[in-house]
Amino acid sequence: MFGLLFFILFTPGVSEFICTSSDLEMSYTFCDSAAHSFMFNLTPCSTKNKPIWKAALTWIPRSDIHFLKIVFNVWYDGAKALVWKELLCSGADDEYSLCGTLKGETLDSAFDIKGSRFEFPKGNYSIVVQGFSDDSENNMVICLNFTMIVK
Repeated sequence: MFGLLFFILFTPGVSEFICTSSDLEMSYTFCDSAAHSFMFNLTPCSTKNKPIWKAALTWIPRSDIHFLKIVFNVWYDGAKALVWKELLCSGADDEYSLCGTLKGETLDSAFDIKGSRFEFPKGNYSIVVQGFSDDSENNMVICLNFTMIVK
């Protein structure tokens, strides 16, 4: 059986739509100027009935992923609403499949996002997701700027 896998190389400033529906619109761009081999998908494209979102990620990292700290900065209608930091990979007893991925290897992962446990107020959200290969947050390995419009 042959599988078809494709990568989208993005250029900075070009927005890639994740999904659009009657109540939600989501897209993202990269924060840096380098091209990325990256694809992200989210279903269902809705905030109704507080769904658990199913996410699919395909990424070829430009460095080894032995340590990975993720920082989320969320703005709602222009005001900072949340900063959340999570250590995903520490190099020992890591529970996530992306931990240990080597530079140039294809990371293909599916996971649930349970962030919709509450009602999202209508408005514009800007979510900057940064991934760092060190605890001091100096060595960024990826940066995405998500736009979420709740209608």
